[in-house]
Amino acid sequence: MAYATQDDIVTIYSADALFVAERDGAVDGAAVVRALDSASGEIDSFIAVRVPLPLPEVPDLLVQFAVDIALYRLASSAAIMSDELRQRYEDALAHLRRIAKGEAALVLPVAPDAEPQSPAPIVADGEPRLFTRTSLRGL
Repeated sequence: MAYATQDDIVTIYSADALFVAERDGAVDGAAVVRALDSASGEIDSFIAVRVPLPLPEVPDLLVQFAVDIALYRLASSAAIMSDELRQRYEDALAHLRRIAKGEAALVLPVAPDAEPQSPAPIVADGEPRLFTRTSLRGL
């Protein structure tokens, strides 16, 4: 499952960002889909260490990362790389590495029908005390 779509690219960066996918004057939609699928697979390889897949809902952070990775891949295949695309790609991978190491958290949305999780109960029962104030009196 791809974490982002071509519409997400347009929403985040505008339609101008799709210049990296232009072939013969038109945007190659199939190339965009392949790049987004590949980016999602790369993201899964990092986050699968920490969270079970598939995700019930895709966090906005992963949509951003999928877009940045896909645009980087499209630009490198078209030989029109820019420093900005490279930096966004490297930033996304660095953050994904931190998530995989446990240095950063991937905040997943809570399902609206899920019951709130309560902490484990405190157990305050056990064997009777051997040493009490009354048993030690007079020592």
